[in-house]
This record gives sequence, structure tokens and C-alpha cells, in this order.
Amino acid sequence: MSSNPVAATVASLMPRAKEELTELVAFKSVADFGQFPRSESEGAARWITEALTAEGFQDVALLDTPDGTQSVYGYLPGPEGARTVLLYAHYDVQPPLDEAGWDTPPFELTERDGRWYGRGTADCKGGLIMHLLALRALKANGGVPVHVKVIVEGSEEQGTGGLERYAEAHPELLEADAVVIGDSGNFRPGLPTVTTILRGMTLVRVRIDTLEGNLHSGQFGGAAPDALAALVRVLDSLRAEDGSTTVDGLSGDASWDGLQYDDEQFRKDAGVLDGVELIGSGTVADRIWARPAVTVLGIDCPPVVGATPSVQASARALISLRVPPGTDAARATELLRAHLEAHTPWGARVSTEQVGQGQPFRADPSSPAYRAMADAMGVAYPGQEMSLAGQGGSIPLCNTLASLYPKAEILLIGLSEPEARIHAVNESVSPDELERLSVTEALFLRNYAAGAS
Repeated sequence: MSSNPVAATVASLMPRAKEELTELVAFKSVADFGQFPRSESEGAARWITEALTAEGFQDVALLDTPDGTQSVYGYLPGPEGARTVLLYAHYDVQPPLDEAGWDTPPFELTERDGRWYGRGTADCKGGLIMHLLALRALKANGGVPVHVKVIVEGSEEQGTGGLERYAEAHPELLEADAVVIGDSGNFRPGLPTVTTILRGMTLVRVRIDTLEGNLHSGQFGGAAPDALAALVRVLDSLRAEDGSTTVDGLSGDASWDGLQYDDEQFRKDAGVLDGVELIGSGTVADRIWARPAVTVLGIDCPPVVGATPSVQASARALISLRVPPGTDAARATELLRAHLEAHTPWGARVSTEQVGQGQPFRADPSSPAYRAMADAMGVAYPGQEMSLAGQGGSIPLCNTLASLYPKAEILLIGLSEPEARIHAVNESVSPDELERLSVTEALFLRNYAAGAS
């Protein structure tokens, strides 16, 4: 790859990329302002506006979206008559979880064993750096051959829909011929991959009440209905004996006919403990890309330390349901809520509340943009062909863009390969992947522009 001038330029820019990613990771930009100060997210957004302005972008703006967060927009004009490409990333991140579980501080980029560690390095602050590297490499080698729009979201991880609603109210803003979503990842390091489907998501909070207040378990236990026990039964009803997701009325038998995921490789990637079985049926690809999957994200109940001998009067849980393409997320939400209510035992009072939702997405891999991407990946990853895979996560904006701009070609690439461990402790990015994918994106923009002419 070193004989390629674009690749050589990207390689020379990697020290600068590390410095910039270090600055971005330092912002604790979790878009839950009950956990982290709003100023952290606003600081990250300002950093991005300054970076885009320094790169010559026009109309750079902080967009106040309806969910109370900010997205950053910029426009870089290309040659007259050129196509327009929208580049997407998000700067908000997941909470660090247990900071004591990190080997190094989560908001300090740290290099270790050839990787860069820190929250957001791969998901998805590194995606923004990838876009910047690609554009800088093109500027240094003949110029950027397309009009470029950049949008960097401030609340993707929360699923609160701020940017989607803003885009719907301003449909001209993000209009483009092609969209590169920099929030996916290679199937494994070194294997260039474009994600063609995303499962959607719904988040539902369930609360069960059984008593006016907690009771002494010795005096009342055995007859008094325990809200926490009722909640456990409800949550258990969401899975079959083999661990498959079972929501009444929701189909769970679809199959995936693309790139397959070896069972043992999945066990290694997921860190499954020896002797512990995988859950569900069908292939791993079926289970994580083509079928619904429920996860209990959290439960409100007394911690073990400090617990008293009491029958619990109330209990709550937050439930995530991943929704495969072909299933409407709103309909899945209705089914999930109905299931929770129907399976609550003992006549306990139950209430459910939807707190987030995103539709699934399916791309068309036969479009010209995919051919341009395949050629770019073949250069950036010598000896490798582009692979097509699914992803279990959701990026709600994808469906909004597909709806607003039905002729736009949407591609998903990025830095979140399995070793990145996004959303977990010790998230990291491979600088080699950042370098190669930046080259890929630069060459894709060239190929896409050449195809237009």
C-alpha cells in the first residue's frame, strides 16, 4: 500500500490522528446529562466545529436537535457538477461502566499492545478521525473530487432520535447521492467489510408493584407477593429453554445467507467462559443479524451489600429488544409491551413505558457505490475482497436517510471490529484499521466521482 500516494499520505498523518483522537476521547461526552455534565458533550461538539472549520468546511454549524443535544454539520464544496457524499459519525459515547474494570482510565487515550484504548476510540470518535484523514489525503493528492457534507451526531447512543427529527424538519440539509456511515466495522481485523443490514431496537421500561411498601420477610414472606420475584418471572418468560428470544407474536426463525460466523470464533470474540453454552438456535449469524434478541439492561432492586430481610413492594427493569429487518420496530414494541403485561403473575400491577426506538435497515449492495467501495477496499487491503455482513446494532438515522432520500446509496463501514469491544470496558481501536479504512474512504470518494463522469 506504500506505493499508493494516498496511502503514503494517510500513513504520514497518523501521529496527528492520534493526537486528535486523544483530545476527543478526553471529553466525557455521554449524552445522559444525569450522569455526565452537558458541558462535556458541548465541549466535544465545539472541538468538531473548530476541526471542520480548519479543514475549509463552509456553513459549519451546531444544530440544536429536539432531544436537547447538539449535532455538528459542515459542507465542503467540490468541483462543479460533482456528486455529493454525506459522511456520518457520532461523538457521543456509552458510559464507561465500571471505571475500576478498565486497565487504563476510560477517558485517556492509552496505547497498549498495538492498540489505542479509551471510550469512543472505535465507537465512534475514531469514525470522525477516519473521515478527516481521508479528506486530508485527497487534498494532498489532487483535491477532493466530490461535494462533501459531514454530520456528527450528539446522541446516537441514547436512541432519543434528535438528529432524525431534525433531518425530517430540514430535509434539504443532509441530501446526498451517497452516504458513508462511519459507525460500523470489519467482520474481523484485516477483513474489509461493508455492513448491509442493521437490526433495529426498542427500549422498554417495565415496573411491577405488589404492596403499599416493603414488608418484613419473616413476618409476611410466603404469602405477601414479592414484586422482585414477579419481575424475575416476567423476564424469564422472554426466553425459551435454549435462550432464544420469545416475545408473543414476534417471529424468530429467519436465517442469514451471507458471511457466516464460526461458533468458536464467536466464543473467542465474545469472551464466553469455558463450559458456558451459546444461547439460541440456528447459526450464529442467524441469531445476531437475522433474528430478534432481548437483553435485560438493568434492574432496580436492592444491592446485596446493605440489603434488608424485606419482601419488595416494587421492582423495575429496562429491556432492549433488537429487531431484524422485515420487522417494524413500532410493532415489535407493541408486542413486547403486551407480552410483559400478559406474563405478569399474581395479578400484580404492571406498567410499561417505551424509552427509545430505532427501525432496522437493509442496504442494496448491488448499487454503483458498492462497486466503488469494493475497488477501494481491494487496494487498501491487498489480497482481500470486500465482504458483506450484518450487524446486530442499530443506527436509527439510516432509515431516516433512506426514507428522505430513497435514491441515495448508503454504505456502512467503520472501526468497531470484534477486538474493539465497543460498549464494554477497555474499548480500543486498531490504528492499522484506522489507517486502512481512511485510505479506503479516500479511494472510494475518488472511485465514486470517476463513476459519475
